[in-house]
Amino acid sequence: MSTLLLDAEAIYADLLRGVQKLWQPEAVLVGIWSGGAWLAERLQRDLGLAGQAGVISSSLHRDDFGSKGMSAKADHTKLPFEVEGRHIVLIDDVLYTGRTTRAVINELFDFGRPASVTLAVLVDRGGRQLPIEPAFSAARVHLPAEQRLRLAKSEDGRFSFDVKEG
Repeated sequence: MSTLLLDAEAIYADLLRGVQKLWQPEAVLVGIWSGGAWLAERLQRDLGLAGQAGVISSSLHRDDFGSKGMSAKADHTKLPFEVEGRHIVLIDDVLYTGRTTRAVINELFDFGRPASVTLAVLVDRGGRQLPIEPAFSAARVHLPAEQRLRLAKSEDGRFSFDVKEG
């Protein structure tokens, strides 16, 4: 058995450089709840952007909504800007099947029709079930399907990863 060691802070630095290359004038950051929201908030600050990054939840558009239901804190979507006609840089921590990304794009279109949506992720772990690919991924890893890779944030704002079974 091997241990996966990922330096989340070093990978974040690569994500920052990647998002800088993708950036367009008048673009806005939108982070997918929760890890993507943490990343978007920090990217907003590190890129020196005015205002706040948006946060979007997949809860209302999930394809497993019928079996999982909605959590008590399901509505995390907060978009402090107009979506209509904007270039959206969508940020996520870990891209796996693509189902969360699909749900989030559906949620985003409930707020208007963006000019474009560009996906940037901290880690792409493969295993796609839908034809969704990031424009930029800071790292690529392969994990068995029974393992989950989760971004964690410490009280001082530093990122790390947890790998869990199940």
